[in-house]
Amino acid sequence: MGIKINGNQVRIGMVLEYQGKLWRVSKTDHVKPGKGGAFAQIEMKDVMTGTKLNERFRATESVERATLEQYKMQYLYDEGESLVFMDNATYEQTMVPKDLVGDMLPWLQENMEVEIEMHDENPIGIALPEKITCTIVESDAVIKGQTVSSSFKPAKLENGQTVMVPPFIETGTAIVVNTTDGTYVERA
Repeated sequence: MGIKINGNQVRIGMVLEYQGKLWRVSKTDHVKPGKGGAFAQIEMKDVMTGTKLNERFRATESVERATLEQYKMQYLYDEGESLVFMDNATYEQTMVPKDLVGDMLPWLQENMEVEIEMHDENPIGIALPEKITCTIVESDAVIKGQTVSSSFKPAKLENGQTVMVPPFIETGTAIVVNTTDGTYVERA
């Protein structure tokens, strides 16, 4: 059973049990019209299918927030359509579908410690560390006369992703990358 919360307490990232399914909240808009009661306009995505749903919950209406367990796990290896993780406490291995990781898949590195959300023993979400270190395998040469403040150049990382970096960063340099948006943070 989940925890009952008011409609105005729903926040982005929460997982709700609604209409017999699990939904992750992707957008919220709290509205207080001049006439009538306040409500929250919520955009949710089905955790299993990715289907979107827009619902309106009044501030006094109760919604069920799903009870999730978070486990720290270590990424071991790729096995076809799944990824294998190991619980650091019990050494038990868990298979997670690749589509659950989604756009963050390129940032996943071997032996990386991640947080996996589970509901009824089934993985439903994964959180990577906010920042990781990657090595540049290919970057353009510095162009004389470019100002450091305004110009960035593309650099290809060991995982195949391209990141915009300052001109002084060269091939072979280790950099810190933000995993949420894939941007350069600093030199490692």
